[in-house]
Amino acid sequence: MKCPYCGAVDSKVIDSRPTEDGEKIRRRRECLSCKKRFTTYEIVETVPLMVVKRDHSREAFDRQKLLNGMLRACEKRPVSYQQLDAAVSNIEQTLLNSYDREITSMYIGELAMEQLKSIDDVAYVRFASVYRQFSDVNTFMEELKDMLDNRSKNSEK
Repeated sequence: MKCPYCGAVDSKVIDSRPTEDGEKIRRRRECLSCKKRFTTYEIVETVPLMVVKRDHSREAFDRQKLLNGMLRACEKRPVSYQQLDAAVSNIEQTLLNSYDREITSMYIGELAMEQLKSIDDVAYVRFASVYRQFSDVNTFMEELKDMLDNRSKNSEK
């Protein structure tokens, strides 16, 4: 940290404490050259996740929008809000852990379907039918057939 008095770059931290709102850390420092004291504030730098949609437009990631879509897919199903909230948290954490700040809506949809598949098959199919924009009954049936084939393979293990 550069000293505001003499411009030296070496200083030591004397005291460190959170601000009242808990959003920043207040640090009292002492310059090792001129011995004067000064205060700095440390904040977490957040870079928003941007979602690249099918039409190539961009918007900030909205956790609530994802949760609402998954809630709609689970309507009248035995799925608790806590299960869905945990699933959305898993998806959000996966997105934040990637180093990409721009994520396609397709990727988010795939993650959501992966989570729903482990929670409820009917909710998964509902979400997939909207997300993948099934054009006809045959595409819908192919997805169901794949799901049933995977289920029978997993039960044989």
